[in-house]
Amino acid sequence: MKKVYKLLTSLAVILCIVFAYVQYKFISTENAVEKYLIITEKHTKDTIKKDSFIANLPGNKNWMVSVKIKGDSKTYFYFLNRNDKVVLESYVENGVEHVLNQIMN
Repeated sequence: MKKVYKLLTSLAVILCIVFAYVQYKFISTENAVEKYLIITEKHTKDTIKKDSFIANLPGNKNWMVSVKIKGDSKTYFYFLNRNDKVVLESYVENGVEHVLNQIMN
């Protein structure tokens, strides 16, 4: 019984660590993109609608943020590269995806 308890406790700890890491990546990527949009692009916080997600791409492209700006029909997709620079991966306009992979800051 003691072994089962230790096993279940270990699995719970591992799941908590994985969940915390995913949340950390989501929050840090969202915050960096939001900071870039507010400081560099001069958008206000209330005009930015963002949603982070796992993109199933290699490396840092896996942690993406989709951004919709009020008054703009495009949806933008950003990620952070190895150097913590915000990269505009692509944008969607009228259902057509335009891939850029352009470092923004």
